[in-house]
Amino acid sequence: MNQAAPASSASLWLVVNAASGSNNEDSCADLVARLTDAGHAPARVVRFPDDDLPDAAALDAAGVATLAIFTGDGTINSQVRKLGEWGGQVLVLPGGTQNLLAKTLHGSDCSVEAIVGALASGSLASRQLQAVETSQGPALIEVLAGPGATWADVREGVRDLDLQTIASALGEAVRNTASGAPVRVVDPVVGKPEGYRALRVDAVKGDLTLDGYDAEGIGEVAAQGVAMLVKRDFRAGPHDKLGTCPRVTVESDEPIALMIDGERFDGATRETFTSVTLPVQFLGSAAAG
Repeated sequence: MNQAAPASSASLWLVVNAASGSNNEDSCADLVARLTDAGHAPARVVRFPDDDLPDAAALDAAGVATLAIFTGDGTINSQVRKLGEWGGQVLVLPGGTQNLLAKTLHGSDCSVEAIVGALASGSLASRQLQAVETSQGPALIEVLAGPGATWADVREGVRDLDLQTIASALGEAVRNTASGAPVRVVDPVVGKPEGYRALRVDAVKGDLTLDGYDAEGIGEVAAQGVAMLVKRDFRAGPHDKLGTCPRVTVESDEPIALMIDGERFDGATRETFTSVTLPVQFLGSAAAG
């Protein structure tokens, strides 16, 4: 349920990551100035990864009512996991490369300027979000399961501009995607019996939405992988729409690689994903909700 957010908060903390996406020290300083001008000067700026991400106890002890996060989707996920059932409100700002959660909350054309302006005017609404619960924690945006998820390893090298790591991970990702054991949807039974190189799962609309991706040949594998790496735009490639359900179980002949909100995790040979409601409240545009 959407609830009107208060026009001002007792205290606001800001989490930033100057190395995230297009972020840098100047953009972080500009955001602090904008928040201050809007009457929401941060009582503390948490500079991840140098500073630990705060948990609910730390926020409550400091009297924080609003936690603003100016990072990429992966760091947002890590921060939300630490909040548990915290009673404050989370303000997600577009501080990464894709900013998928910010777009979900504020609209596809969201900007820092517009969001801070809406915060100042009290026009943001508070609401809970659906997420995909996995064995490795919740995915706020999406899960990619299967050999295709190993492309997340390449992203790590790109972030660090490590050419040796990029080259090594790129070759490994192509090999894994082309020859790795596919993922089969077994409960409910949908899609190709032989499975897919990648299964994408999200809970944006409430129930889980399932899409299966495959590729024929090294060239197609590489093209699809680069789309995942650069754009994280899985919908752009050919895929099977497998429908919706509240819960799904998948299996493979090998441990299932997972990409959760852009970050790599290792799963078991059988994984179950469930649509859940996150307990924390997020601030966003009423129109986007």
